[in-house]
Amino acid sequence: MSAVEGSCDRAFAGVRQVLEEQVASGAQIGAAIVVRLGERVVVDLWGGHRDAERREPWQRDTLVNVWSTTKSPVALCAHFLADRGLLDMDAPVARYWPEFAAAGKAEMPVRYLLSHRAGLAGLREPTSTEDLYDWKVITERLAATEPWWEPGTTSGYHAVTYGYLVGEVIRRITGSTVGAMLRAEVAGPLGADFHIGLPDTEHGRVATLVQPQPEDASEQAALFAQLAPVAIAALANPLVSAELGNQPAWRRAEIPAANGHGTARGVAALYNVFAQRGTVAGHRFMSAEQAERAREGQGACADVVLPPALGGRELEAALGVWLSGPAGSYGPNPRAVGHDGWGGSFGMADPEAGLAIGYVMNLMGQHIVDDPRKMALIEAVYQSM
Repeated sequence: MSAVEGSCDRAFAGVRQVLEEQVASGAQIGAAIVVRLGERVVVDLWGGHRDAERREPWQRDTLVNVWSTTKSPVALCAHFLADRGLLDMDAPVARYWPEFAAAGKAEMPVRYLLSHRAGLAGLREPTSTEDLYDWKVITERLAATEPWWEPGTTSGYHAVTYGYLVGEVIRRITGSTVGAMLRAEVAGPLGADFHIGLPDTEHGRVATLVQPQPEDASEQAALFAQLAPVAIAALANPLVSAELGNQPAWRRAEIPAANGHGTARGVAALYNVFAQRGTVAGHRFMSAEQAERAREGQGACADVVLPPALGGRELEAALGVWLSGPAGSYGPNPRAVGHDGWGGSFGMADPEAGLAIGYVMNLMGQHIVDDPRKMALIEAVYQSM
C-alpha cells in the first residue's frame, strides 16, 4: 500500500511523488495537500501518521493546528466587511475601537494592522499563555500600549498580536468573534473544514504536533541572543511551543493569528476565495475589486522581527497576505499571495492561474517561512501545470 492516499490528476503525478518521498524519508510524520485549479480539485492527497509514535494513520479528515496560516482567513473576514462598506481600510482603527487611540495611535489606519506595520508586534507586559485565552486582557493591553516603532514606516511580524488586533476590529463592527464570523460567513458556505476555536467534539481527529529538539542547544541560545527587544516580545512573550498547541485549552480558544485548525481541503477552500477573485462556484463572497485590494503591497522591507535564521529577509506584506515577490515564496508569479504557518503549513492563491493550495503537516520544521517541504511541493505543482 502506498504511503500516500487520495486522488491526483495524472498531470499532477509529480506532486504525489514529492509527498510520497517526503513521507518515506521521514521528512514528514503526516501531511496532506490539496490543489484547486479553477473549480476543479486536481490534487487531494494525504499520508503518514497523525501521532509521534506513528501508530495512528493520517485520515482524510485529520485536522491540524496550522499556526499563522490562520491569518489570511481572518483577513478574509475583514475584506468581506470592507466590501460591504462596514470597514474602511484607510480609516483610523479608533473609529471602530475608540480605546485604541491611546498612546499616540489615534490616527493609525486599519491597513497597518493587516500588513504588520502597526508597530504592535508584541506586548510590553509579561504575558502568560493563560493570558492568551482571555480576549479582554490581550485587547485591553494592545489598546493601551505604545508602538515599538513609528507605524507605517516598516513591517515587523505580528506573530500573535495580529489576530487580536484585526479580530477586535471585526468584533466591534459585527458584535461577533472572528471565529464565529468565519464559521457563519465563510467556512460554512464554502463547506470548509476550518475552525478558529475548535469544539471539543472535534478534538479527537486533531494531529499531534511534533517539534524536534535542536541538536545543539547553543544554536538556539545564539538565535535568541541576536533578537531585538521587539522580536523577543513578538516571538517569546509568551514562548509558544508545539506542546502548548496540543493542549485542549489552546484548541478551544480563539487566538486568530495562530490557532486555526483545518484540513488541507479546508485551507485550500478558504484561500480559493482569493484565487477566484471573490466568487466561488457562483457564490459571491466579495467583489473582484476587494479581492484585488487584498494584494496591494504595502512596501518591501527587511522585517524587523524575523531574523535571517528563521527565514527573515526582504518581504512585502499586502493586506492580510504576503506577496510571492522576487523570492518566489508562492511560485513564479510575484503577485501570487499566501501565508505560511510556523513549522511548515501554508495556504496560497495565484489568481492569474486560478490556483489555490492548502498544505498541512504535524512535524514542525525550523522555518517560519519557506519551509523546504513547502517549496518542493509548490515547485511540483507549477511544473505540472
